[in-house]
Order: sequence, then structure tokens, then C-alpha cells
Amino acid sequence: MDETLCPCGSKKKYNDCCEPIIKGTAKASTAEALMRSRYSAYVKHEIEYIADSCVREAEDNEIDIDETRKWSEESTWHGLKIIRTEKGQENDTEGVVEFTADYTRKGIRDIHHETANFKKINNTWVYSNGYLKTETVVRDGRKIGRNEKCPCGSGKKYKQCCGR
Repeated sequence: MDETLCPCGSKKKYNDCCEPIIKGTAKASTAEALMRSRYSAYVKHEIEYIADSCVREAEDNEIDIDETRKWSEESTWHGLKIIRTEKGQENDTEGVVEFTADYTRKGIRDIHHETANFKKINNTWVYSNGYLKTETVVRDGRKIGRNEKCPCGSGKKYKQCCGR
């Protein structure tokens, strides 16, 4: 069991907060609790939970497991901030959570700002869809020149490797 603080920012221990939801031994009681557990799942690289906590309809919310795992594992996660919630309480069937997730990937610090919609189906909260807001990206460290060697170690020029 993990005794560290939960990545979701609740100030609770991970094993008392998001871990039981991610592992399936408890259900998220609110849309916000589901949002927090999904953020923690990205931090902990629990990608199957990310996929399983989405609405499953024929054409909606198809998730690329491999790309999502890659994004999760290549990112350094700095924190989740809940901006606002609408509905999404235990007795509701729909809810909205606006949040930001701060992370760094490939030397670029980014803020994922989303207004996410959640539904309660068969007494279980699931992510339905979301709307992103554009944020300013702040680079961590110096800018890599197009003709410099790529920092990934491939030996190629940056423009022919990760700079595409």
C-alpha cells in the first residue's frame, strides 16, 4: 500500500484517496472524485483505469491506449487544480468539473485546462467528454536549435527527430 500523499492534491494518503477508486475496490462518489482519480491515474500510469472510466459508446471517446500511456509516462506531473464544479454530487446523474493539470513533457511545461462533463451510469460516475481551453506554454530550459543533436540521444538532428 502506498503511504504517500495522493497526487490529486487532496492532502490525503494515496491509499485512502484515489487508489481504491483506481483499483476498483471503491467507486467515486462524485464527479470531482472521479476527476481527481483520473488525474492520479495519469500520474501513476494506470491507463486501463483511464479507459475504463470513460463513457463507452460505439463511436465516442475512443482512447488510444498506447499514446495515452506514452503521454503519461513521458510527463512529469506538477499538480491538479479544480477550478469549479457544477452538480456531480452523489444524487446527481450529470456533473461538470473545470480543472487544470500542470505537467512537463519533452522539456515543455504545459497546462491542460479542460471543462469536463461526467455522467452517472448504473450508479457509476464516468467521463463523458471535455472542452479544452488554450493556455500559454512555458518552456522548461533553453530552446533546442533545429540543427542541434536531439536531446533524446538518437544522434539525429532535432528537426529530423523529436522536433517534427
